[in-house]
Amino acid sequence: MGDGDGWASCGLGHTHWGRFGAAGLLAYHRDSAGQVWVLLQQRAWWGLGGGTWGMFGGALHSHEDVVTGALRETAEECTLDPGTVSVHGTSVEDHGGWSFTSVVGSLPERAPVLPASRETRRAEWVRAEEVTDRKLFEPFARCWPRVRDAMQGLVLIVDAANVVGARADGWWKDRAGANARLRDDLKRLDGGVNGLPYGLFPYDRCFPEVVLVVEGAARGVADEPVDGLRLVAAPGSGDDTIVDLVRQGDPGKAHLVVTADRELRARCEEAGAAITGPRWLLERL
Repeated sequence: MGDGDGWASCGLGHTHWGRFGAAGLLAYHRDSAGQVWVLLQQRAWWGLGGGTWGMFGGALHSHEDVVTGALRETAEECTLDPGTVSVHGTSVEDHGGWSFTSVVGSLPERAPVLPASRETRRAEWVRAEEVTDRKLFEPFARCWPRVRDAMQGLVLIVDAANVVGARADGWWKDRAGANARLRDDLKRLDGGVNGLPYGLFPYDRCFPEVVLVVEGAARGVADEPVDGLRLVAAPGSGDDTIVDLVRQGDPGKAHLVVTADRELRARCEEAGAAITGPRWLLERL
């Protein structure tokens, strides 16, 4: 047993399992035809909500974050390899003094999953539109309408030339150096970002795929790779490269372009991307 196993009360007068809160993994796979499949757990008959369906999860330990806890609980309850999950975001249901966090993540394939503990009766991949046909665990039924709309990854494309120009750090003296500083600063997004513009996703915290597009004299910045950051050296116009990235992107992911360039904003919006200005990004670095 972990130190989080036990009952806790919340500000709404409810009693919940998990002394330090709880978290679960909403794992999904989007196949080549665009069909979204959701991995569901049927809870053991002897437990709370016995026989109902929901996401894998459970009580958090005092020392772990919600993503770690959700992945650990899932690995304890079924045979899914947590290392294959790409986490896209978290959604919190706060009861006042106690909370449950849904961790939303995708898998590259719909691998067979079997029960791995007495808490799991069955594990099944279910079409997203058929989830509500099951008898759902009440807390999962309550959060499903919200997390259902969150089953999508986010690609954050940064127009380096434009963002660098919004920083008063002497970029005009050394464009390549300013781009390198921005590249290094983007590592701070590894822990996720809050406050997505326009309510793009119902996430309290999002873990986007970050792409930095550099051009001209700063193209060499892309020769120094940084873990967790995709660097793209534009062969010509940086604007054209950014638009191509949006148009050729994974249809299962949304795109958010960071730029203040009016013409580029219009082109990206026409290609289907959302737009935000450099200030939004710089406030998070």
